[in-house]
Amino acid sequence: MKSNNKEEKKGLKRFDTIRTKLFFTLCITITIIISFLIIVNSIVLESYYMYSKQSELMSAYRAINAYYNGTSTSQNIEIELEKLALSNNFDILIKTENSITASSRDFISSLTDEFDGTKADDNLLYNSENVKIKKTFDKKTELSFILLSANLDNGYQLYIRVATISIQESVDIANKFLMLIGCVTIAISGLIASMVARKFTSPIEELNDITEKITELDFSHKYEINDSEDEINNLGKNINNMSETLEKTINRLRSSNIELEKDIEEKSKTDEMRKQFISDVSHELKTPIALIQGYAEGLVENVTEDEESRKFYAEVILDEANKMDVLVKRLLELMKLEYGKMTFNLTKFNVSELISEVIRKNTKLLEEQNIKIEFENKLVNVIGDEFYMEQVFNNYFTNALKNVSNVEGRKEICITYQEKEEKLRIKVFNTGENIAEENLNRIWNRFYKVDTSRNRESGGTGIGLSLVRAIMQNTNNKYGVENKIDGVEFYFEIDLSKS
Repeated sequence: MKSNNKEEKKGLKRFDTIRTKLFFTLCITITIIISFLIIVNSIVLESYYMYSKQSELMSAYRAINAYYNGTSTSQNIEIELEKLALSNNFDILIKTENSITASSRDFISSLTDEFDGTKADDNLLYNSENVKIKKTFDKKTELSFILLSANLDNGYQLYIRVATISIQESVDIANKFLMLIGCVTIAISGLIASMVARKFTSPIEELNDITEKITELDFSHKYEINDSEDEINNLGKNINNMSETLEKTINRLRSSNIELEKDIEEKSKTDEMRKQFISDVSHELKTPIALIQGYAEGLVENVTEDEESRKFYAEVILDEANKMDVLVKRLLELMKLEYGKMTFNLTKFNVSELISEVIRKNTKLLEEQNIKIEFENKLVNVIGDEFYMEQVFNNYFTNALKNVSNVEGRKEICITYQEKEEKLRIKVFNTGENIAEENLNRIWNRFYKVDTSRNRESGGTGIGLSLVRAIMQNTNNKYGVENKIDGVEFYFEIDLSKS
């Protein structure tokens, strides 16, 4: 139904164009003019023709009167009368005392009633002392005539008649000719109007298409300006200027809108980060604050009097304060990473040196727990932020130290490399229990600990792997964890150096 409505609208639109309007307006105008001429011709032409014939009859009367008043012989007069009758399609009759001279025998018989003057003059057109002109009807021929009857100066009676049928035929012929001329004029005018209208409407249609594109915010189409200074050309210039101005204005508005959206997004992120930070800090600081508060109250109230106990209380308070400090710093760092506030300092460095240094710092712990380390220290240059890559590896290594256990006589941590295209995958494996499948994705969430007892001595803050996730996502590198037969393997990738 919608498509049919659209087609109907398009059809109406085509019919309602300037070109169509101009064509039909011109055709209707010409038709009205021709119709007016036909009506005027039918009404006026017959009267004018009658008047003209009366003038011709009067001229013929004066000429014949002159013939008889002159020195012309009767033979010459007959010749002139014949010429006059033939040239004007007149029937001429001259009546003397002794004879009747006529150009038509029918005319003599039709004038029987006229000779005695008894016929009524109801159709009298002209009347003077010597001349009468009136309409008559010949019953024999069933034709109408205009009849002039007059007395010549020599006493002869003159009768001249002309058939009015020629007048009617002339009117009909003129009307038919006008109709023919009208049809030809309409056809030619319609063709010319269509050509002229096309010349004027083509640029208007082009301008219409351009304005439709502008309403769709497409400013790529421009009107081609020519050398003329007509109204359409000036309109095209103005539309082009309007299009350029609108495009610039909309582009500025878009830029402002993008900046505004960024500012709003930035503000939203900042608000979210602040809320999240407050929520996380409130959640994690409850226990250490409670401990600090409890031990501090013990010191104030002298719960214990010996020096060693007071020293222990003070050490607990200091230890919890340090943990709180580490926790807050890590949370701030995590927030910056998660909300895109960090800038990475990409440099070229030997990743093996970084790993060796982390292992060296933990040598004592490795010896105490009797953990075997497998690592091939070789030159491998990478591109990345050395500080954050150390944090990633250190979190993996610390996690491995906390979770390593003896499996079939093996208690070890293995660090290996795997080159994949332009990436280096660093793997940290520790023997021990596998991570439950449902926890493989949860361990990357902040404050999530697989150790349900959440031992404060060995459980950590629960932020380490969240930091790893945030760092790797910001550097667009892969990271993850996989369960092996005899342990767990964490991995992350970094860009290899081409030199």
